[in-house]
Parts: sequence; C-alpha cells; structure tokens
Amino acid sequence: MGHGEHAGHGDHVAVFRRLFWVMLVIAIPVVAADMMFADLIGYTVPGTLTWVSPVLGTLMYLWGGRPFLTGAVSEIRARQPGMMLLIALAITVAFAASWGSTLGLLAHELDFWWELALLIVIMLLGHWIEMRSLGQASSALESLAALLPDEAERVGEDGAVTTIASDDVRAGDLVVVRPGGQVPADGVVESGIADVDESMITGESRSVRRGPGDRVVAGTVTTDSALRVRITAVGTDTALAGIQRLVAEAQNSSSRAQVLADRAAGWLFWFASGSAVITAVVWMFLGQPESAVTRTITVLVIACPHALGLAIPLVVSIATERAAKAGILITDRRALEAMRTVDAVLFDKTGTLTRGEPAVVAATATTTTVSQDEVLALAAAAEADSEHPLGRAIVTAAADRGLNVASASDFAARNGIGVTATVGGATVSVGGPGMLTERDLSGAPEAARWAEQGSTVLHVLRNGQVVGALALADAIRPESAQAIDALHARGIHVAMITGDAEPVARTVAAELGIDEVFAGVLPQDKGAKVQALQDAGHKVAMVGDGVNDAPALARADVGIAIGAGTDVAIASAGVVLASDDPRSVVSVITLSKATYRKMIQNLSWAAGYNVIAVPLAAGVLAPWGITLPMEVGALLMSGSTVVVALNAQLLRRLDLRPDAVLSH
Repeated sequence: MGHGEHAGHGDHVAVFRRLFWVMLVIAIPVVAADMMFADLIGYTVPGTLTWVSPVLGTLMYLWGGRPFLTGAVSEIRARQPGMMLLIALAITVAFAASWGSTLGLLAHELDFWWELALLIVIMLLGHWIEMRSLGQASSALESLAALLPDEAERVGEDGAVTTIASDDVRAGDLVVVRPGGQVPADGVVESGIADVDESMITGESRSVRRGPGDRVVAGTVTTDSALRVRITAVGTDTALAGIQRLVAEAQNSSSRAQVLADRAAGWLFWFASGSAVITAVVWMFLGQPESAVTRTITVLVIACPHALGLAIPLVVSIATERAAKAGILITDRRALEAMRTVDAVLFDKTGTLTRGEPAVVAATATTTTVSQDEVLALAAAAEADSEHPLGRAIVTAAADRGLNVASASDFAARNGIGVTATVGGATVSVGGPGMLTERDLSGAPEAARWAEQGSTVLHVLRNGQVVGALALADAIRPESAQAIDALHARGIHVAMITGDAEPVARTVAAELGIDEVFAGVLPQDKGAKVQALQDAGHKVAMVGDGVNDAPALARADVGIAIGAGTDVAIASAGVVLASDDPRSVVSVITLSKATYRKMIQNLSWAAGYNVIAVPLAAGVLAPWGITLPMEVGALLMSGSTVVVALNAQLLRRLDLRPDAVLSH
C-alpha cells in the first residue's frame, strides 16, 4: 500500500482507527445537512445550515481523505494504479462536483457531500480492518538477540571470576558456563566435559558431548556440568549472527506481490476512467454538454468501490479471528492467501513431528529372572535423583506405565559413564557404552540395531550383571501420522528436514510414510533445501519450531511456526500454530481455501455491481428512457457493501478443529 510506508505498523493501525472514529462523528452532520440527502429521505434542511455540509465536507476531504490522496500519489509514481488512486479519484471528483453544485456552477443533483462523507468513512473502516488483520510486523532479529544471556562470568588472569554484561565479552576471554547456563559467544572448550543442548541452533534433538578442544556456539545450553570456554568470536562474527543475516535476507527476498483487491482496483480504475472518457465524448457528440458533465461525474463517483474496499479486509479479518479461536495465528496476510496453492509441506523433525525430547521407545530384558517392566522400574529407581534429560525420560516412562518404583539410596553420577544407586539392597547401575567397556561386559542383542536407528541405548546392571537395556529416542507425536495421511489425501508432497543423522531420519520417515527426507542438514543449509523444492516447481510450506528453522521459514512460500517453539521461529513465520499439533497445518490449508472462495465471491459481487452500474450511470440505456439516478446508484453501492459484509460473516461457521478438518 502506498501511504505512509515509513510509519510503523502499530502507527498505521492507530492512525486509521483514530481517523475513522473522528470522521464518523463529523460525517453525521455532513449527511444530515446535505440537501440531496434531505430530498432523498424527504425532509427540509433549514437555510441557516446549508453551509454545514460544504465546510465539514471540505474538512473530511482534506483530513480524512489525506491517506488516500497521498497513497494515490505513490501509486501514480510507481505507475501501479490501484485501490488508493480509485478512492482518491472518486472523493476528489465528488468534492469538486459538490462545490460546483453548492456554488451554482453545476447541476443540483451533483451535490455529493453526503456521498463523499460516507465514502471516506467506509474506506477508512476498510483500511483500519485491513491494517489490524495484517498482524504485528516481524521481530525475528530481536528474538534472535534475546537468545543470548544478559550476563557472562569472565575468569581474570588471577583466576577470580567476575560477572560482566554479555556485550562486554571479547575474543580471547575465558568464561565459565554453569550447568543450565547459556554460552555467551562462540568459543572453544578449555576445560570441563558437559552435555550441551544445541537444538536451538542445530535442530539436533540429542544433547551433544563437548569437552576440551570442542567448539561451542553462542546461545547453546550446558545441561549437566560447568565448562570453561575460550571465546573466539563475538557480535556479528558468531554463528547466531550468521543465522540473523540469513533470516534478514530471506525476509527481504520474500514475495511483495500486490494483493488481489489492489489488482482488481487497478483494473477497475482503467474501466472507470475509460468509461468516463467515453461518456463525456459521446454526450458531447450528441450536443448535450450538461449531460456530459453530469454523467461523467456520476460514473467516476459510482465507480468507487465501497464494497471492493471492504471485500478483502472483512474476509481476512474474520478469517484471522476464526483462526485465532482455533489456535492458528495469522501474522502475515500473504501467507494465508498463499497456503491454498501449497503443494509441498516440509516438516522440521525435531519438536514438530517429534516431541523434541527423549523418551523410552523400547525395553528388553537379557535374563529370564526379570521382565521388561522390571528393567524399566529398576532404571527409574536408580535415576530418580538424576537431573539428566535421559534420566528424567526413564522416570517419566515408568510413571506413565504405572510401575511400582522402589526408593533408592547412595545415588552417584559419573559424567560419560552413568549412574549408580542402591535399590532394594542391590546395586543398580544405568549407563551407556562407557559403562560396559569399563566393566568389560557385553550388551543386549538389540543394542546394535537400536543404535543404528539413532536411539540412545542405556544398559541396566544389577549387582554388576547386565539385566536389560533401554532405547531412548525423540518420540514421534501421535498426531503426526494423521497429519501426513491428511496431506497425502489432498495430493500434497510431504518432506522432512532434520539436523539428525540419516538412520534417525529414515526411521521416522518410514514410520510416518514421508515422501522425501533431508537428513544431517546444517542450519545455514535449510533455506537451500526449501529453495531446491521451489526450483523443482513446488509451492512450499515449511513447518518448524527452532532458531535453526528461521531462515527456511522465511524462505518458504509459507512459513508455519509451531507455537511451542522459539520466538525467532514465530517471528519468521507467516502462520503460528499455538498448539504443537501438526494436524493444524491441514486446518490452515482448509482456512486458506475457504477464505479465498469468500474473497472471490465478494470481489465478483463488488466488481460485478460496478460493471452493471457504471454503464447505466453513463446513460447507455438513456435512449430508451432508462437511466440510473445518482441517489439510486448510491443506495445500490451501500446495498452491495451490506451483501459483501454478510457473505464474509459466513466464514464464522467454519470448524477448524483438527478432528473436524480431518473428517472432511
């Protein structure tokens, strides 16, 4: 839209809201004191009030009409005539004709003050609704910056630790990152070993072991132990800053296409202008200059799209409100419009199709003296006091199965090895391959297969003997299969992208019936995979939840953020799902198609009215005694606006709950 693009989005909404209410108040006396309106309704305006409409009408034209007049100038400069030019043309012609009529220079029936007032009020209402429905401007870059901690602990040359602002960290500094703390800048580990959660950067669901000599990235979190990190890059040189740049580039390159209503208004502008010229020429040729002026002005005023100005904003406003009630937040109107054309959906795996946290997916007993449930119960007892994500997953799994977990004592944990505790008089240990190697024990027969599929395998020992094993992996959401089946039923190609290794990705893809898999993809390469699908001719919707998804979300034709994800993913997306149910993607497609249908119906009605009314106003049927008086044209315009509004309201009946959408 051409007007005031330098202003912030919130400013736009406030300007149109305030202007609408002020103009509505001023419009009441303008309409009431207008001679033409009084004649139409059947009352008399006192002579002392005849200047009310011209004076207040002029104020409305200059003040309330200003956004449309400045917008029209922008459209002329851009050589893209659209809604703003059409509105500006109509209000300017109505303004000039009304003054001509008031001063006795033009015919009495060209007194359009009341029509000018209603025109400005209705168009301001339409643009206010439109601005509000566009949602807040994206704040992706601020959200990325918010991932960094506010403070860092720097180690001085004397070994003393001081707390400083993260902005004051410099390359070469040695910092301490405590358990649960965030790394303040890119660096290399000097001492300490810890499991680092890098999912917000890499998308890798499992915590990664980091020790001396390993690189760590700003914004990642240590889960279990402290690290001392030598800083190698700060500010714009960090990996996080690189992702910021990718997001910015992708957003800047995303579609800036004109919306449907603007295109329709562009066509209507040329239709109205052409009709006005033909009307003037024909009536002048017929030797009736007064009729030429009257009918040409009537054509230009009638052609202004009351209904067209509300057709799209009303539909979008109701659609976004309806979506919000179903937990779907539309942050970019273009995304809602584009979703109906999507023929490929690219899901990020971690946190989208899967839960994004470890869960027990299999258990086995290696001896007949214990059952699978007893293996899990023993492990849960030993892990009861553990803070490690795998330990918590085991305790949760036992609780979900309703197992009786004994109390434990003498809990001890060793980094990279496992935990040991006394349970019911026996020594129970739970650990990874390091524990088996240390004790020279062989693992469960299933362990190798589980590991190949990408699961983390933990063995359970009782009194030094292996009694069973557990496989932990990022659990698939139960709704994911339904979502993919529903997309396939609609003829949509489904792909999955992940930073995880190929075996993990293939296992998930096989279980869900996914068509195409991109595994082991680095964050900076995710946008390129979206581009590859687009280059293959697909209209792509990307669904993700992490910072690592942000560039791809911005690059896709439609970016859909799972609401449980990070702020930056949400800010980079055009659609945000408040729930973490992937079936909601199908709801978005359903809403998009229904919204488009309503838009086309409304545009057809609004434009159709003009196609019929303009020739009648021009006097095409005048030789047969059929003309369209100005007041009748004005009433028809108002009537078409009501029809458009009522038709848009029908969208409220749309049921967007996943269960309802999937049943259709």
